[in-house]
Amino acid sequence: MADTENSPERPRRGRAASARDEVEAAIHDIETKVHDLEAKAREIDARIEARAGRNLTKAIFFGLVLGFSLLFSLIVVKELFMLFAGALVAFTVYELASALRFAGRDIPRVPLVAVSLGMVPAAFYGGAAGLWWAYLAAVGIVSLWRIVETVRPAMRQPSVSLRTDLAAGIFVLSYVPLLAGFAVVMTARDGGQWWVLAYLIVVIAIDTGAYASGILFGKHPMAPRISPKKTWEGFAGSVVAATIAGILLAVLMIGAEWWVGLVLALTLVGVATLGDLTESLIKRDLGIKDISTWLPGHGGFLDRLDSMLPATIAAYVIFSLLG
Repeated sequence: MADTENSPERPRRGRAASARDEVEAAIHDIETKVHDLEAKAREIDARIEARAGRNLTKAIFFGLVLGFSLLFSLIVVKELFMLFAGALVAFTVYELASALRFAGRDIPRVPLVAVSLGMVPAAFYGGAAGLWWAYLAAVGIVSLWRIVETVRPAMRQPSVSLRTDLAAGIFVLSYVPLLAGFAVVMTARDGGQWWVLAYLIVVIAIDTGAYASGILFGKHPMAPRISPKKTWEGFAGSVVAATIAGILLAVLMIGAEWWVGLVLALTLVGVATLGDLTESLIKRDLGIKDISTWLPGHGGFLDRLDSMLPATIAAYVIFSLLG
């Protein structure tokens, strides 16, 4: 019995238990610190989301996914840009048409998406003329579809009025596939893909500059009744960011004079800002915060394209005159 009590196994077991306790305590300490860091990160995200109106982490992730997809489609094979543009157009048309339907405008979503997709290859292979002819055909098809629905009793649904429905359908076609189509027209032309990439980067710089300076310095609302979080300080930041990006892109990427980049930047600042406010007016009229929730951290596709769509036609005009 004495030999058992004095056995070296007991001190060894005691040391092992002590070491295990120390390891467990260290692990527990690490877990506690990780939980604290996670709590602080969530608190910071909540503050940023409350200030900016969106989840920044998710916004950056999905923004990078879209950005790399865009770069691949523009730089590798031009024809791939039709697929990228077609997907964006289809989702955006569907979500805008859905938002309008929920607001009482009875417009056919599936025909709208179908004819909008048809406008993309028409723009790529037929140029601006092909885009316009496809747009007119799309307006005719969607309008005829809606008229036929009103004639057939089985397909009639309560709506504001036929005239309002037709106007809403034409608005969707004009706002999304027609404006986006000019980016496809530019891409199809020699060197046009670099202009498309340049104007998109400038618009991203505009949004980023406005976002950053608005969070840091924003105090004076630009249009409080339309978009309460848009400030003059944010607008100033967008001008600075766009000017720097425009001049650098003109000189280093599209091979133009520096003043061409300045013209592009200042034009896009004005047009993109108006586009952003226009989409805010649309959402305000429909009584919604985001057009949809398909893009985590961004809202809907139109919430990300509101500045880019009107900027497309401005970039196309400058490209046609100075490119």
